[in-house]
Amino acid sequence: MAQLRIAMAQVNPVVGDLEGNCAMAADHARRAAEAGAHLVVFPEMVVTGYPVEDLALRNSFVSASIKATHALAERLAADGLGDLPVVVGFLSRREGVGARFGQPAGAPQNSTALLHRGRVALTSAKYHLPNYGVFDEFRNFVPGDALPVVRVRGVDVAIAVCEDLWQEGGPVTAVRAARAGMLITLNGSPYERNKDDVRLELCQRRAREIGAAVGYVNMAGGQDELIFEGDSLIVDAEGDLVARAPQFEETLLVTDLRLPDAPVPAPDVREADGIRIVRYTASSAPAEPYTPVEPVLTPRPDPVSDVGEVYQALVVGLRDYVRKNGFTSALVALSGGIDSALTSTIAVDALGAERVHGLLLPSRYSSGHSVADARDLVERQGITGRTVPVQPMVDAFTEGAAGAGVELAGLAAENLQARVRGTLLMALSNQEGHLVLAPGNKSELATGYSTLYGDSVGGYAPIKDCWKTLVWELARWRNAEAARRGEAAPVPENSIAKAPSAELRPDQLDSDSLPDYEVLDALLDAYIGTDRGYGELVTAGYEPELVARVIRLVDGAEYKRRQYPPGPKISSRNLSRDRRVPITNRWTP
Repeated sequence: MAQLRIAMAQVNPVVGDLEGNCAMAADHARRAAEAGAHLVVFPEMVVTGYPVEDLALRNSFVSASIKATHALAERLAADGLGDLPVVVGFLSRREGVGARFGQPAGAPQNSTALLHRGRVALTSAKYHLPNYGVFDEFRNFVPGDALPVVRVRGVDVAIAVCEDLWQEGGPVTAVRAARAGMLITLNGSPYERNKDDVRLELCQRRAREIGAAVGYVNMAGGQDELIFEGDSLIVDAEGDLVARAPQFEETLLVTDLRLPDAPVPAPDVREADGIRIVRYTASSAPAEPYTPVEPVLTPRPDPVSDVGEVYQALVVGLRDYVRKNGFTSALVALSGGIDSALTSTIAVDALGAERVHGLLLPSRYSSGHSVADARDLVERQGITGRTVPVQPMVDAFTEGAAGAGVELAGLAAENLQARVRGTLLMALSNQEGHLVLAPGNKSELATGYSTLYGDSVGGYAPIKDCWKTLVWELARWRNAEAARRGEAAPVPENSIAKAPSAELRPDQLDSDSLPDYEVLDALLDAYIGTDRGYGELVTAGYEPELVARVIRLVDGAEYKRRQYPPGPKISSRNLSRDRRVPITNRWTP
């Protein structure tokens, strides 16, 4: 058995920032070398950031990625790191093959590159291209057909990309045929609740199947609606967990392993399961015996509940959206209710209280306790708070409309209040440069219980993938976490305990228009999350009239959801990237 010290760089690239991403890679490669690593591996598409979506179809972008990757190899050598094998993900193209009908123009590929001694020594491309959920990789890439096997310090290490580990056959089968001592996969695996357990079990199963250790390096950080939580890990050939990085943090996971000596001569197997096996020797002599470093095994923060994990994901998603898009502050409309209170709390944890602004916009229907709760939140969190009564503006608009022969009443009058508030929020955003945060939750978005161009305005929606019941859980968890730290609770207890209301008419409650949220959320999750139809939902025990009503609400609100701001995905089925149904649609399930 040979010793091998592997560094897995769990980093947070920015899509399109090739220069910045390569500088980050060079810095981590230097740190890996200083730690004595024999091999350093980065996540999927680290050179370009991930996912690049339709940027992959721009030849100029593909060319820039290839050029940047070659320049990175030269830079590493110039920095004295040329002898350290470095594996990066980048955007490349399939050369030497003409255009094919039904494939992306330019034949872009989601590729890996081995950088060694100042050059790109070996490249390969992702074989299995996911085309489900948030992924559209058949649209953007063409598949590869090779498994690279790199000999490092007398150990054969195979390299694959993300989905290649999740799918049966292909590269995974080829690893066993190649008799590699380890498989390392480069990943851009988005966060979902409970996915960390699924990921670990997958790596353990694959390790036992191929009879080799498995390393899984994942990126961290937020990209638009996706969050990458890191959670990079290594399991040995028996599937036992050897090392694990923290969630949601950039880190360099350095691990010592004992792996089988590479067979000499190398196995004369050039293809397996339709995959070409391509070999490269970086160093054939085993490392001299040394004292291994203690493996890092980051414990899960709460093995019983993942509510805190979800909260951390929401914070990371907002923080990176603000940072990567050049905003400096956020603006939240504070109603005194639970949704705006949780949104503000997430913003403070993501950005700091000095960068969060709260705007209180009471109308004649705003209750005294709502205004008091909003002011309480401002004081608790130390954010900048302002109060602008909207009733004079609402009255002026109503009178102006009446003068033009348009009498606003009922729902139109209720929504006018929300739209005046939305106009003020966006005006302040234009004037002062804040990012407006929409406070809507998933239950409201699903049923259309929001006002278009009113409470739905904004540039980002931190809790749009959280059912209302989860919103309450998150608020309670955050207050409990504050108590554990000896801090004041950031969310007023009254905002959690009171019955939710839009307060657009006298004594209005959400329960006037919607079922109890415990019932509603379970029904919505079944209809949206698993695509169960009317008959299946009734068979599951839901009242037929309730099922029909909820389905009608969800399907009728699709046009609203198309206009809602982006927000972090934390479920396996969110209402935008995961679920795509027509707006014009007469199908009744």
